[in-house]
Amino acid sequence: MADKRVALVTGANRGIGLEIVRQLSRIGLIAVLAARDLEKGKAAAATLVSEGLDVPVVALDVTVADSIRAAVAEVGGLFGRLDVLVNNAAILKEGFSPEDTSVLDVPIDLVNLTLLTNTVGPLRLIQATVPGMRERGYGRIVNLSSGAGQLAEMGSGFPAYRMLKSALNALTRITAAELGPHEIKVNSVCPGWVRTDMGGPNATRTVEHGAETAVWLATLPEDGPTGGFFRDMKPIPW
Repeated sequence: MADKRVALVTGANRGIGLEIVRQLSRIGLIAVLAARDLEKGKAAAATLVSEGLDVPVVALDVTVADSIRAAVAEVGGLFGRLDVLVNNAAILKEGFSPEDTSVLDVPIDLVNLTLLTNTVGPLRLIQATVPGMRERGYGRIVNLSSGAGQLAEMGSGFPAYRMLKSALNALTRITAAELGPHEIKVNSVCPGWVRTDMGGPNATRTVEHGAETAVWLATLPEDGPTGGFFRDMKPIPW
């Protein structure tokens, strides 16, 4: 069994997920890089190994229940524990064409795919990991959300993405309420507009900045918050 805390980061072969793995590894956690494509995951991990970091890799497709179960079992088999879950994997398939930007025209198949990836996947991972966290009396769950999912500032455009990030925030609140205020902390984070493949080159934040709050939430102390929505390590409206 590993002596260090073990974290599983989904969708981590690039962007914010990869940077979360980097930052968690640097502060002493075993950060497992989970990627749908195992070879892409290994290639991404190699860049971190070149920085002196030891980064395990597992295959994980968040849209496939069997893949989730297998990945969680693999982490348990390798390290005997899983202390931190970072639900980072997500899709944004909507562009700026009318059928993407209008809720009246958004394809239902796209909504269903976004639901499966951005909300059902995190739910399945929570269901797979919380029993072990409860048994060990410790857990940190971080759901990568977005300001696009804030009801307080909800606007038009990107309806599938907006709806399912709002649903992810609801999952955060429900899970935190059920688990209570003590051993397992469950929070959402808005990383801001980050320069990634999803965010695009004109985004205002670096991946380093975008990952910071997720890393903070993944390593909260015993008296840290739960059931909250954060940006820049400060609470924001739902």
